[in-house]
Amino acid sequence: MKRILVALDSSPRAPMVLEAAARLAELVGAKLLLFRAVTVPPDLPDDIFTVTDLRLEELLLGNARGDLANLAKQVPADRIEKSITTFATAWDGICRTARDENVDLIVIGSHGYAGLDRLLGTTASKVVNHADRNVLVVRAAV
Repeated sequence: MKRILVALDSSPRAPMVLEAAARLAELVGAKLLLFRAVTVPPDLPDDIFTVTDLRLEELLLGNARGDLANLAKQVPADRIEKSITTFATAWDGICRTARDENVDLIVIGSHGYAGLDRLLGTTASKVVNHADRNVLVVRAAV
């Protein structure tokens, strides 16, 4: 195992997911590719376009890059190969990037939801069902 794609979001559990991936990478001598998918929130306020003269895409991708850079501080720099941000539906972006980057493993966090999410599927379950490579789902400690 040489390369691990770590799918991260802005949730409070993201550092835990990265920590698990970093421990595994250390054990097997792999490099990490940090990944964040960006989408336009459906409830985006109309006044967002008057707040800045940046294009919305630039603003959202810039925020995502900043989040990944902050998370990356918890891992030795030589363990990280690169960070990737892209506009995509999370599960599709993860699967596509894993294939395009030819990684050996995808690491993703689980929300641990029940009920409706079990019927409709979470991002993690969609990645598990659609990825063409192994996926490690990191659960929060109970």
